[in-house]
Amino acid sequence: MTRLRVARPTDRLEAVVAFYCDGLGLPRLGGFQDHDGYDGVFVGLPGWETHLEFTRHRAGSPCPAPSRDNLLVLYVDCREELDRWTARMAARGHAPVEPENPYWNGRAVTFEDPDGWRVAISLRPGT
Repeated sequence: MTRLRVARPTDRLEAVVAFYCDGLGLPRLGGFQDHDGYDGVFVGLPGWETHLEFTRHRAGSPCPAPSRDNLLVLYVDCREELDRWTARMAARGHAPVEPENPYWNGRAVTFEDPDGWRVAISLRPGT
């Protein structure tokens, strides 16, 4: 069984967690506070034994975003589902951003989280 956690620091823990949980609707799986100066939150990815971890250190956790072409891609099964995700994000004040790679035009909607990391919500290949 494959299990994967992708972890990264942030100085905007609450805003980042709100983006992924409230905006994208991903489940908050748990977290921790003041573990050797770190706070963290685990966020689940749909249909996978995979999750994201966002951490903050009390002394600061700067984490500059990579290029605009680095993406976390979440796949959906149909255009209606893509439209629902896009509407959900818009209702929470998150406007789509132009993808760096034109491959995603017409098949995905891209958003930036509060740290500038990008998430593409894409139609599953073959749909």
